[in-house]
Amino acid sequence: MSGLPFGRGKKSINMEVFTYETEAVDEGMRLDKYLADKMTGVTRSFLQKLIKDGRVLTEGCSRKSNYKLKAAQKVEVSIPPAEDVEILPENIPLDILYEDDDLLVINKPKNMVVHPSAGHFSGTLVNAVMYHCKDSLSGINGAIRPGIVHRIDKDTTGSLIVCKNDASHLCIAEQIKAHSIQRIYRGIVAGNPKKSHGCIEGDIGRHPNDRKKMAVVTQNGKHAVTHYQALEQWKNAAYMEFRLETGRTHQIRVHMAHIGYPLLGDTVYGSPKNPYHLTGQTLHAMTIGFLHPRTGEYLEISAPLPEYFEKLLYRFRSIS
Repeated sequence: MSGLPFGRGKKSINMEVFTYETEAVDEGMRLDKYLADKMTGVTRSFLQKLIKDGRVLTEGCSRKSNYKLKAAQKVEVSIPPAEDVEILPENIPLDILYEDDDLLVINKPKNMVVHPSAGHFSGTLVNAVMYHCKDSLSGINGAIRPGIVHRIDKDTTGSLIVCKNDASHLCIAEQIKAHSIQRIYRGIVAGNPKKSHGCIEGDIGRHPNDRKKMAVVTQNGKHAVTHYQALEQWKNAAYMEFRLETGRTHQIRVHMAHIGYPLLGDTVYGSPKNPYHLTGQTLHAMTIGFLHPRTGEYLEISAPLPEYFEKLLYRFRSIS
């Protein structure tokens, strides 16, 4: 966890303990939001796990993520030592759209997991970039996610930033947090939307009945905004462009299913039937735009549509 801009810290039996004291302006703030603001460069999922595991205390007691803080309260965060998991570089071909000394942008293929997880430590994007970049990857997100500052789903293709050093990682992470990164996706949905363009606003959180899924919720969700535009429309499908204001888990998939037009191939949020024999949702992270962490110049990089996507478009255009 070295290099993180934490508050006061100390080590205790291989455990790093960080202590904060809330101020008057923090009164009523959720615990998870407070820590997300304080612990820059740490992923929200990591913070949520710390809270869930009882490693975050206020007044000596563990709390839930939605606990409302009081002024002049002591918040203590204990971070366990990283698990000793060996992640090996693998010579997996990468489609690199852009690269310099600070970062690279990769066109991620379908059916590739971004970073290793329990029981899945090979064949990931991390294994591939470790081979390509050698020792030049940021270490802020730990040994399992070197260089990874954001991610896209296993079956979503397209543009993904990988950071080569901690300075670039922190800069890109701040832009993601501020929702200032331009993210444009393309997708094909089932059905023909009545409105050719619009904006979907709906908080996203865990599905109340299925914890493996996300959903538009009225409580304990996170603000989410998706703009959509129909580029081509047919009888039973539409080719869409999406612009994200926020970046919640499964955001486009959840929002489009919520308004009745799930992505083709998305058997999680759409129909379990898959008449086009697709592998997962038809979604592509086409364009990503951001301020370069070293030069401050705006970069916008686009990934071409994958072959399967182009073939599906041709099929719909041929029968229209």
